[in-house]
Amino acid sequence: MSGDTESEADVLKRDARRWVRQLVSGDATTVDAEALRRWRQISPAHDAAYAEAVHLWRTLGSGGRVFIETHGAPKWSGPRVEMTRRAAFIGGGALAASIAAYAVMKPPLDLWPSFDELRADYRTATGEQRRIDVADVTVRLNTQTSISIAPDTGETPSLRLISGQASFAMPAHASRRLIVLAGDGRMIAEMARFDVRQLASSTYLTCVEGAVEVTAGGRSGKVAAGQQVTYNGDGLRPITSVDPREVTSWQDGFIVFRTTPLSDAVAEINRYRPGRVMVLNAALGQKTISGRFRTERTDEILGWIEKATGARSRALPGGIILLS
Repeated sequence: MSGDTESEADVLKRDARRWVRQLVSGDATTVDAEALRRWRQISPAHDAAYAEAVHLWRTLGSGGRVFIETHGAPKWSGPRVEMTRRAAFIGGGALAASIAAYAVMKPPLDLWPSFDELRADYRTATGEQRRIDVADVTVRLNTQTSISIAPDTGETPSLRLISGQASFAMPAHASRRLIVLAGDGRMIAEMARFDVRQLASSTYLTCVEGAVEVTAGGRSGKVAAGQQVTYNGDGLRPITSVDPREVTSWQDGFIVFRTTPLSDAVAEINRYRPGRVMVLNAALGQKTISGRFRTERTDEILGWIEKATGARSRALPGGIILLS
């Protein structure tokens, strides 16, 4: 191997580490994600270097501090990304490297992308929505949503919803079926419009038009228009009837609550605002609320919640609000 080849490999490694550091800084944007996707597609060597860098951060663990102290901080081939106040708050220097290594696997309070989300082809930021086209399917991504796309082989297109919520609209005369993977299940559609929500360990499939076949936990079922099914590692739950307009209201910029426990409502609000809202009282979290609210007015929603439930709020730095 020549010295020039080794030098090129070193450059790729340094750039790949820079990308990982940028993504776990807490300040990465969808522009960064698009730039990373293009960088990874330059060559198989670029993609392999990125995979190696992510694996390195993932496996450093508590040894990350020792590793950085021994080998030094990464050196960049190009201009180094300026560390923002938020990134500095998360950590700086050797200790930050150790923290970030763990944070890639399990972000505290879900304040930045997880390991799997880092490797997504598309990801929306907090409060952002986006539309993409995959083959002849229109995909709309809701806030905090990550999705990966299998290479198009000319047969059935396949997508994986890693986290968040997405809607899939197939043309009236689709030439191919669509496969969507989410959580522990698999969905197959021919001519349909449907919404999939992947949060924590549960997946929610709502059919708007047509029908979708779903398999999870060794069981299968067909979800027709106006129906919804939930599944997790234990398999499919019974199919129920729902109002698809409420489920897909996020596409029009609304959040809809129908006798929703406050703890669940807050979890939904957290997807649309920076920082974190936390319910400290278990009894308070069980109180239910109903209403239809604009997604861009989350502070107004919180004010209404205080009046409706009698909750008291306390604001902390970083957009953290405690409800008790």
